[in-house]
Amino acid sequence: MTSLKQIVEETDTRMGKIFDLTIQILIVASAVSFAIETLPGLSSTTARLLAISEALIIGLFTAEYLLRFYSSQKKLSFVFSFYGLIDLAAVLPFYLAVGLDLRSLRIFRLARLAILLKLFRFSKAARRFQLAFKLVREEILVFGLFSLALIYLSAVGIYHFEHEAQPEVFVSVFDGIWWATVTLTTVGYGDVVPITTGGKVFTFFVFIVGLSMIAVPSGLVASALSKVRELEK
Repeated sequence: MTSLKQIVEETDTRMGKIFDLTIQILIVASAVSFAIETLPGLSSTTARLLAISEALIIGLFTAEYLLRFYSSQKKLSFVFSFYGLIDLAAVLPFYLAVGLDLRSLRIFRLARLAILLKLFRFSKAARRFQLAFKLVREEILVFGLFSLALIYLSAVGIYHFEHEAQPEVFVSVFDGIWWATVTLTTVGYGDVVPITTGGKVFTFFVFIVGLSMIAVPSGLVASALSKVRELEK
């Protein structure tokens, strides 16, 4: 006889596969419902049906969370695990909204989108990415700190070149940080651009550095994914 733990945590059994597929369908249904709620001019009947469907879906997700908690051998570890926190974040805003008026706090409603992160639990590729990031997390952390330092130095540099020419645009180094961020990430919104010769030359070098920065984390993750695949084999 299939145990509760096998149904909830494993996909080797028929009931486990059905359980996982049901949860995935509910996740997609919740995302679609959330999008429909934003449509203007919804009738009161439609709004009521959406509210009922939301309550049913959240109720089922709550049951899933309790089943996973009950079947877990290390219950405290489950509560504070990544997926345990995601499961809780997916249902908690709904229950908070029952007793409190959270309409003005949109962040609580947006927290419902945490439900989408639950899909990673059912994806082997997502688990590979998770393992890959664990392998290179120290390198990613160092690269992140280096990127922040580079953004700051670029902000100081562009402020030095452009402040006198555009005092209303580059008011302080903080305005330069915005420019440095969109330039180093090669987004280039064009809302803040240099007009001095020195600023343009400086921007050229910053842009070149930004192009090379994109390849570093991609290479680290790609290498780690290859190692994960080798370990699986």
